[in-house]
Amino acid sequence: MSSRSAHRAALALIGVALLGEVARAQAPPRPTPRPPVFGAGIEVINLNVSVTDGRGRYVTDLKKDDFSVFEDGVRQDLSIFSHEDIPISLVLMLDTSASMDEKLGTARAAAIRFVGTLRPQDNAQIMQFNDRTTILQDFVADHPKLEAAISRTEAAGPTALHNALYVALKELEKQKTQAELRRRAIVLLSDGEDTASLVSDEQVLDLARKTEINIYAISLRPRHMSDRNSVRFSQAAHLLTALTQDTGGQVHFPNSLSELDAVYDRIAEELRTQYSLGYVSNNPRRDGKWRRIVVRVPTRDEIQVRHKLGYFASATASTSR
Repeated sequence: MSSRSAHRAALALIGVALLGEVARAQAPPRPTPRPPVFGAGIEVINLNVSVTDGRGRYVTDLKKDDFSVFEDGVRQDLSIFSHEDIPISLVLMLDTSASMDEKLGTARAAAIRFVGTLRPQDNAQIMQFNDRTTILQDFVADHPKLEAAISRTEAAGPTALHNALYVALKELEKQKTQAELRRRAIVLLSDGEDTASLVSDEQVLDLARKTEINIYAISLRPRHMSDRNSVRFSQAAHLLTALTQDTGGQVHFPNSLSELDAVYDRIAEELRTQYSLGYVSNNPRRDGKWRRIVVRVPTRDEIQVRHKLGYFASATASTSR
């Protein structure tokens, strides 16, 4: 067995082990809009794009011709453009390790308020994590069920942040089908330090880059400056920054728990105001290599555009060995 094959086999075993620990409840699927239909073998690159002006306000009046999309520096033709109310599927992750004990009451209240912003066509999964990852409520649009799940969170044990993110990405990836058009996102609240994971930060980053999932992270700063400067907190902050930047999301570092409502409101507004863009790459090579994406809005000044930074091209059997 080659080293690459052995690595893939190890990741598969880790995924099975982690998913086997997850407690879950089944919820009936909800109908969603159908995406445009393309021929067999056609790979469409989907982008969730957030646009803000110089004051940080979301720009919501752009048209298809306002966007220019480049892959490895080459202009691409947009096949999909939408700014409609596309349904959202998200995983709401709550750190319930022992270090969150005093913060959990405020965190619960803010999370419950956040799920109240979800529309009838949206659905969410509630996940708590410490040294284990537990799904308290599977994907559902029912607000009372989501709120009840959040209320059941309890703080105990160490933090396996990497494990939980790996599971959340796998869970949300299952929500993607050819018959659905949904934005997918992970919204994570944690006090940051991983102390118990089997999965490495690089494995989480690699998996995140292979999805079309936006990650939004809220990292609560330790009270004491010495703790903020610790190696573990710095490593966690670096991972969350890299994950959110690579996937087109955003990381927030509130200075106090009183800022949680405002942070969740910001994330909710972004999810509602994103543009959905899609294109078929004019690079026909199936080499499995990383392709960098840049989205610009040349028709406007002082505009900031955020989206996933790239993707791995599909690979043929010969190139994936």
